[in-house]
Amino acid sequence: MRKIKAFLAVTVLAMASVLMSQGASAAPVDSVLASENADLGVEQAPAAAISDLAFLRRASVDLVGRIPTNQEIDEYLAWDKEARRGKLVEKLVDSGRFADRWTIFFGDMLRIRSGATGGSALLAYVHNALNNDMPYNELAHKLIVTNGKANFTPEVGFVLGDNADPFALASVTSQVFMGIRIGCAQCHDHPFDVWTREDFYGLAAYFGKTRRQQSNFTNAVYTTEASDSVVMWPPLDDLQAEDRSQMKPRFPFETIAAADSPEFIKRFDKILAAKAKAESKNDDGPNIDDLLAKSDDKVKKTTSKSGLDELGVESQAKKDIRSIDVKAALYKHSEWRNQLADSVTSPRNRYFARNIVNRLWKELIGRGFVEPIDDFRADNLPTHQKTMDFLAEEFVATGFDFRSLVKTIALSDVYQRGHAPSGIDAIDREVLESSFLALPMRRMLSEALFDSIVTAGHLFEAKHTAGRNEKTISVAVRVPLKPEGDDESVKVVGDGEDLANIVTGEKPEMKKPEMVAAGYQLEQAIELNFDELLTKKEDDLKLEAMQIKSAEELEAERMMVMERETQPGMRYRTEYVDRIIDDNPRFTSSMRMAAPAPAGHFIRVFGQTSREELGELRQQEPSMRQALMMLNGSLTDHASRVGDLEPMYALVAGDKANVDAAVTLAYREILTRDVTAEELETAKEVVGAASDLESGISDLRWVLLNCNEFRFLP
Repeated sequence: MRKIKAFLAVTVLAMASVLMSQGASAAPVDSVLASENADLGVEQAPAAAISDLAFLRRASVDLVGRIPTNQEIDEYLAWDKEARRGKLVEKLVDSGRFADRWTIFFGDMLRIRSGATGGSALLAYVHNALNNDMPYNELAHKLIVTNGKANFTPEVGFVLGDNADPFALASVTSQVFMGIRIGCAQCHDHPFDVWTREDFYGLAAYFGKTRRQQSNFTNAVYTTEASDSVVMWPPLDDLQAEDRSQMKPRFPFETIAAADSPEFIKRFDKILAAKAKAESKNDDGPNIDDLLAKSDDKVKKTTSKSGLDELGVESQAKKDIRSIDVKAALYKHSEWRNQLADSVTSPRNRYFARNIVNRLWKELIGRGFVEPIDDFRADNLPTHQKTMDFLAEEFVATGFDFRSLVKTIALSDVYQRGHAPSGIDAIDREVLESSFLALPMRRMLSEALFDSIVTAGHLFEAKHTAGRNEKTISVAVRVPLKPEGDDESVKVVGDGEDLANIVTGEKPEMKKPEMVAAGYQLEQAIELNFDELLTKKEDDLKLEAMQIKSAEELEAERMMVMERETQPGMRYRTEYVDRIIDDNPRFTSSMRMAAPAPAGHFIRVFGQTSREELGELRQQEPSMRQALMMLNGSLTDHASRVGDLEPMYALVAGDKANVDAAVTLAYREILTRDVTAEELETAKEVVGAASDLESGISDLRWVLLNCNEFRFLP
């Protein structure tokens, strides 16, 4: 009850705090937007710019996925006032956490699932691509075209994510990379757009020769190319179909004509030429595809002279050549998919650049030029066509530089604007937000919320001296019941030496556990080692040489599994056993966890999708489950408690305790701002209601973590 009263008192004051200041100088995109708003007849004045500290918080959460630390606040305020916002964006975009945060963005967009074949390796690959500034068009091109073995060639995880199904991949490629929902035309002509069924089948045909294979020897999963396509036309359900034939691949989307050379394409071509020149100096020789192509004449000449071609020696010779590189036979790029990738990622394909610009604008501004963000069509026009095209063309002209695009938006006046004033009617609010004169309220991404709580609570490192926070928890264990006629005691089935001496007897009175150990797992990150996932194991290089296991080995493995399983007919009971633990958890970043998280995990509860459905977007609606996880969850509890290894401890313990300084630090570390005079007095009442200063500050921190100001971006 004490915490609830404190919560109500402090949050009322927090919501009443208004923070305003002037933003940085206008970026070119702001001029384009202002001109377009004038053309559209928008007369409303824009919302005031947010304060410096509010900008620090917004940019930190958006660009690197967590709130700033107190040290980062001090550093930021020490910079020149006129230049600090630009300097901050530069620092955040160059931060090591930038790739972590934006891997989440691409993970959602590409529907990367750790549980899918090659999913975790693909996630690591995208992270590595962002970290090394791979141009976005190159990344998309590799995902579309690459064949290979799952995990060994991580790019192939994109095609394997949909089991190399040509129809699924046609829908995914169109919607994910171009924002066009052509999938509706698979069964009939599109009801709301120009796409026909034949258009869809022509797009699917690019994937028609791609096959998902699984080795009988190693169980390795890979993609390869067949000689025939599985995409036929007309479809079987067409009553007029008599003579079916392979569908010819066809790119149905309009592109800029080759005869036209807009300025942004000329700038792109210059970057491409410079890159080609640089790469020619570091050419490592022909790839395996080139070697195979050049070998055809040599093989034919050799075999024809000896008369061995009739015996199939030519094919064997090619097989031997392929063995030079184990990847050659399985990993040869698809000619058709290469054509598709060229068309999709071309600077002349306006949909490609517009789509990623629209998605990124929605991510940072809170609203896209086109809504839904993956539904470009003739009757769903952008609200600001010129502004979107300006950003898309600049994106192409910079060589599809993703970091540069993020920086451009983050430095714009639009990004620095506040929300619509409270008290205005819904129509005026809609005008302001749809004209990008005010930003809609946005809640942190679930991963950013998780990492922000961890940051505020100093949980990335140990916050308590070892042994200071020992506590007793109850662990659920399964105890096999003693078989009839057996006089020997049966030991507990569980982990830990402290459980080994527990024996069966009279059934004890079951007690309700104070805390079950498994409960911690709900809010712990399931960390992936990206570097390890991208390390090619020596065993992977010997794909063709790996031998089938002997029958004896397989039987031995089967017996081992059976021994670990529950014996048929065996009866068990559950007991709760006390265990003393050092309750000093260290949380890892949710930015590098397996995705999607388990259904009950903090990340999923706060909006992470299953990444199964195409076009599935994160939900921002609050729920009772979210409230309970924040109010009663172990993450919030650990973050609230004061550790003797964090700066706060010096302000709440001993003779030098300073309640004013402690409250001020709590507001700074959690809300990224200074406490107001009125809030300070209310907070001191909250703190004073506790048994001691340390407990009081813990209560205050719990309140601040649970207020809307913490969860929502300023």
